[in-house]
Amino acid sequence: MVKVGILGVTGYAGAELARLLRLHPQARLVAVTGRSGAGRPLAEVFPHLASYDLTVREELEEGVEVVFSALPHAASAQALLPYIRAGLPVIDLSADFRLSDPAEYARWYGVQHPAPELLAEAVYGLTELHRQAVRSARLVANPGCYPTGAVLALAPALQAGIVTPEVVVDAKSGVSGAGRTLGLPYHYSEANESVAAYGLGGHRHQPEMAQELSRLLPDGQRPRLTFVPHLVPMTRGILTTCYAPLRPGALPSGEGGRRALWELYRDFYRHEPFVQVVATPPSTKQALGSNLCLVYPALDEAAGRLVAVSALDNLVKGAAGQAVQNMNVMLGLPESMGLEMPALYP
Repeated sequence: MVKVGILGVTGYAGAELARLLRLHPQARLVAVTGRSGAGRPLAEVFPHLASYDLTVREELEEGVEVVFSALPHAASAQALLPYIRAGLPVIDLSADFRLSDPAEYARWYGVQHPAPELLAEAVYGLTELHRQAVRSARLVANPGCYPTGAVLALAPALQAGIVTPEVVVDAKSGVSGAGRTLGLPYHYSEANESVAAYGLGGHRHQPEMAQELSRLLPDGQRPRLTFVPHLVPMTRGILTTCYAPLRPGALPSGEGGRRALWELYRDFYRHEPFVQVVATPPSTKQALGSNLCLVYPALDEAAGRLVAVSALDNLVKGAAGQAVQNMNVMLGLPESMGLEMPALYP
């Protein structure tokens, strides 16, 4: 039984990690930290975690064998340094190790990276695309929620070369994606019965998306990416719709093209436990509470475009569930261990 610690349990992602680890058959959560809850029982901070007899501390106690960090960017890398240097398996849910270029990190996050020398060894933990690297990693950068949905929706088409890399990503997220920090746009009376676009001048997940999509293109080509996120009045979930021009002649016309596209996606994800290529456009509720990403590819023949839709739970496959998935792979455990719960309905 591996002993696990969580840095930053008092955020949504940290609390979701604790919930998922509670029933993991080979992992036991033994220590948690949190600035806002330090000194209080975890069950008092989060009554839904009353089955834990743990106190939130300012530092992790000794003896942990795997460390997750759900701290904010910059603070996360700084707090993880002792565990990384000690050689412990580390999964970082912040953005600190996702971007390989420290200058790009500084540009988008407004601070110098606290440990740029570690960026080269960090593995981007989109398990479906980087499983072999995750298997031998000691430092995994858990992907952002928006990039997870976008990259999984586009990966088969980009890798097969059936589309050109002029990509538009339109994504809609529930308010939990903003975290537990108070902010006027997330108050009930502001967000309820309203949908709003934001980040049109540039969103922090855009360079991460572009970096990962470029790895699917020949010769490190960078995509021309437009990303527009939207806030929608629900608690959890991300629905992502991606558009990319089809290369002339890449697919047959009519029903043959739709069938070929379906088979391409089905074959790409045939052995993936947490990506399902579905027969009808998915909704966020179909993934709620699960570690699934549902993907639906379609053709807009009149415009000559691929339209690829994905749906996931931003706190599970978009954060904590994907982190547990990465832990399983790093430790040589069955990848789906502790994550086989179906979606919640209704």
